[in-house]
Amino acid sequence: MGEPRKIWYRLRGALIVPFYLFVLFYSRGEFTNLMISHPIGAILFGAGLALRIWAQMHLHYRLKTHKILTLTGPYRYVRNPIYIGNTLILVGITVLEGLLWFVPIMLLACAFTYHMTVLYEEGHLTRKYGQGYVDFLNRVPRWLPRRSPVKTVPAARTGPYFWQSMAAELHILLLLIPLILL
Repeated sequence: MGEPRKIWYRLRGALIVPFYLFVLFYSRGEFTNLMISHPIGAILFGAGLALRIWAQMHLHYRLKTHKILTLTGPYRYVRNPIYIGNTLILVGITVLEGLLWFVPIMLLACAFTYHMTVLYEEGHLTRKYGQGYVDFLNRVPRWLPRRSPVKTVPAARTGPYFWQSMAAELHILLLLIPLILL
């Protein structure tokens, strides 16, 4: 029998979908000053996407390359930059749609879902990488980035992975299509 927390890992995307759909289709209480909501929402969305790309350049999650314990890039500041990026993207979409009152709900949905996901991932990665990962857990915060980076191994060469990482993360832009069409 598998680890009970693995279900959170497997369903992490699906658990957020209802909140995303709510933002797309609910229109009561919208903030209508687009001169404020659109730039702020776009900045949040763009920051989330940029963080995901930066993390991908170091993690190589969707890339066809050998996986190693990632201790470079955004992982020198925080353990879960991709989930933080996802949260920024979803909050950005919420703001773009003018549902400012829903921002705390979206934040809570992301916080709960990704926290439960990370509880599984940390156990899995501890078994996979051993003491090196335990040391990483002890030095790098889970959610709130450090002010200064943790001193780790020399910086990885990320240049060769830039375009691959961009391509691997372009699917995030699909989240914007319903905003444009609806």
